[in-house]
Amino acid sequence: MTTHTRTAGPRGEAPVSGWLVFAAVIMIFSGVMAILGGISAIAKDDVFLATRNYVYELDLTGWGWVHLILGVVIALTGAALFTGATWARVVGVGLAGLSMIANFMWLPYTPWWALLLIAIDALIIWGLCVAPRPLRD
Repeated sequence: MTTHTRTAGPRGEAPVSGWLVFAAVIMIFSGVMAILGGISAIAKDDVFLATRNYVYELDLTGWGWVHLILGVVIALTGAALFTGATWARVVGVGLAGLSMIANFMWLPYTPWWALLLIAIDALIIWGLCVAPRPLRD
């Protein structure tokens, strides 16, 4: 049996593990994609499907702002994950969950893209939950 030792970072935080780096990079990617999708929706781009009688009906500009703001916060939290801070992991799980919900409600507008981002958000949650915990003194 192999034992692994971890040392705390300069501020007592956990060292950045492979899963945490994976989640951070994917989270930044997901945030940037949400930002681009939000900008496209705000500009009323022609790539979106026209939907009728959708339960979660919001005009395209409204969904664009939701995705733009969520994307910025997700990308910034993803960048903060490189420090190994516990708060960034907790916020990251919550934001990935919110992103999954937003993309579920975005399904009628961009079905394949929304499904892909839901899967990416699930990977983010997985990566943040399996990364090692910070060390306690």
